[in-house]
Amino acid sequence: MPQIRAAICHAFGQPLTVETVDLRAPGPGEVEVTLDACAICFSDISYIDGGWGGALPAVYGHEAAGRVSATGPGVVAYAPGDPVLVTLIRNCGTCTPCATGRPVLCATPPGGDCPLSWNGAPLAQGLNCGAFAERVVVQTSQLAPLPEGIPMDAAALLSCGVITGLGAAVNTARIRPGEVVTVIGAGGVGLNAIQGARLAGAARIIAVDMSADKLATAIEFGATDGVLATLPKPWTEAKRIAGRGADAVLVTVGAIPAYDTAPRFLAPGGRMVAVGMPHSGATSTYEPVLLAATGQSMTGSLMGDTVLARDIPWITDLYLQGRLKLDELISGRWSLDEINDAIADTRSGAARRNALIF
Repeated sequence: MPQIRAAICHAFGQPLTVETVDLRAPGPGEVEVTLDACAICFSDISYIDGGWGGALPAVYGHEAAGRVSATGPGVVAYAPGDPVLVTLIRNCGTCTPCATGRPVLCATPPGGDCPLSWNGAPLAQGLNCGAFAERVVVQTSQLAPLPEGIPMDAAALLSCGVITGLGAAVNTARIRPGEVVTVIGAGGVGLNAIQGARLAGAARIIAVDMSADKLATAIEFGATDGVLATLPKPWTEAKRIAGRGADAVLVTVGAIPAYDTAPRFLAPGGRMVAVGMPHSGATSTYEPVLLAATGQSMTGSLMGDTVLARDIPWITDLYLQGRLKLDELISGRWSLDEINDAIADTRSGAARRNALIF
């Protein structure tokens, strides 16, 4: 069985260890991808910290891109050498959610035995990918083809952070030209929600964050205004700037205080989109009468309601035209052996996105 190097989580809240593991060959409907890059997402960190539970030992990582190096029986859509991105979106293509354009909510995702093992024992494939590793074996539904020549570190960001933020604005919130949009959180996902709102034609895009530096970055990515979340009533300042409340508020951080205050930014009839994911068990409280009396709504957005075959081609095309920022999202490039330092830098909140380069 082929051996690769991977970063293993043996205990929640502890540093990862880079070790040699076994990766079986791809089975029916599966593809092996040799990775060029994998970015670090806060979802990986939440799992590493034990915030969402899960089996251990595990290999996390899910925001990746590389080239197909082997295909399993029955695979005809991909061939060795094809550049692809690797996502956690695993779907059957035939259940009701898949058939109605929401494959991220697939009711019967395909699966099989875990392709990873260590010292003869199975390793959990975190987020269906296990991409903190030199190679992965995944289902074909988790891949999307990439155009030749696109930088792989930039392409890796498309696998989660970009489609989650941009998709939340375009697919979930369905922002229309002329609307007022507030984005709470100007990190990696928030910056892409801002880019999505700009592409959708929002008249005002107000970024809200605890950091003045992040607000300045948000302006570079398309926000028209920035409001410090540390103000006593930041929603009052946001409404003053726009002249009214927001038609859409996108919460891109998994912080309960952000969720508690998000409805205050809304205009009557506005909609709040939950994008950032707090740890399991964390709760927020609302007054239903206020939602009913103002005609407001709340909805969740998983992976930006992305349909890979529909969305990746136009998103990559925007990047190649220079209309979508990807390279500017990468704060640092690290080796696999430096993964704990990269995670610490990401955890600090200073990075937009850190990328492992293989």
